[in-house]
Amino acid sequence: MKRSLLIHIYIVIFFFYLPAANAQVAQQQKTATTDSIRVSLLTCAAGGEIYSLFGHTAIRYENYTRGIDAVFNYGMFNFNAPNFILRFALGETDYQLGVTGYGHFAAEYNYLGRDVWQQTLNLTQEEKERLAALLKENYRPENRVYRYNFFYDNCATRPRDLIERAINGTLHYADNMTDCNTGLSFRDLLHAYSEGHPWSRFGMDLCMGSKADEPISKRLAMFVPFYLQAYFNKAQIADKKGQKRPLVTREERIVVTGKTPADFVSEDITPMQAASLLLVLTAGISLYGIRRGKTFWGTDLVLFLAAGVAGCILAFLVLCSQHPAVSPNYLLFVFHPLHLFCLPWMLYRVRKRKSSRYMLANFIILILFIGIWAIIPQRIPPAVLPLALCLLIRSANHLILTYKRK
Repeated sequence: MKRSLLIHIYIVIFFFYLPAANAQVAQQQKTATTDSIRVSLLTCAAGGEIYSLFGHTAIRYENYTRGIDAVFNYGMFNFNAPNFILRFALGETDYQLGVTGYGHFAAEYNYLGRDVWQQTLNLTQEEKERLAALLKENYRPENRVYRYNFFYDNCATRPRDLIERAINGTLHYADNMTDCNTGLSFRDLLHAYSEGHPWSRFGMDLCMGSKADEPISKRLAMFVPFYLQAYFNKAQIADKKGQKRPLVTREERIVVTGKTPADFVSEDITPMQAASLLLVLTAGISLYGIRRGKTFWGTDLVLFLAAGVAGCILAFLVLCSQHPAVSPNYLLFVFHPLHLFCLPWMLYRVRKRKSSRYMLANFIILILFIGIWAIIPQRIPPAVLPLALCLLIRSANHLILTYKRK
């Protein structure tokens, strides 16, 4: 009797305990499944090449259960592709999403001397799965190639947009991301991250038009990976129930090379130094020529040929490129294609010491350009002033020699 009673009691306890035990096991399995996946945003330090001055962004996907540790990289491009330089100038460069093992990725950046920071994203299991599905969809052969735009659609903005799409709710940033009253422009950011690389900065300044000086929002500033990293650190996810959680649970530096931006600084002669030296030489040659009554037309050939070639490049960018910040460009008043196209006729007049309307027009235009320098709605590189003065001096030299002959 007692034994039968004990058996009944055990059966009752078993049936009461079974649902709870099953629920606990299910919860443990669910937790294990959730914890077995980690998604992180990787931010890579800047390098010494012009395409690496602004850092890099990638997404790391880890699945411990399946032994996956992959990095999704939207910055893959083929520099040897046909007409790469031309297509880049036209704004028709195609980048693509690439996937590499984390070990290879880390080894590459360690070799390049570029540190890597990892921000672990605080996503739910459903959000991780959605993000993984989006990455998988993007990596399909028909989807992985995209039309790259340095400011609006690049290796940093693509991961940001994908993460925002994967979130089951809304991503709230700590600041107003759409207000353009930030005091920042695209050119400001180009300058900030090209510090120590004067020739790269000078080249970008020549190509960027007045639109690069217009104020931009903080969201647009996130084309720079370090801005994306900073804003992600303060962002919060608000789910559909109104509950909030931080987007980033942890940040750590996972590749430490010991290199700093100072290790990539260029110590060559700067554009301003080179332009100033050219100005001194041009002024000296011109003064000597006026005293001796010589034209030194070879100096005009070199200067106006270089200015004409530069003007053809700028005009090509303004008229043909899809880049949104290259037009209008007020530097075309100094460097323009007419220097090249009118060069034979102009040199003929100079050599014969005949009056040249072209030289007179160039003299007047450059005087006006320098006179209104301060109010031009475009930040002009300082090195342009001595270059403009070189062309101005040569035009003045011709006008003086022609006057003396008369």
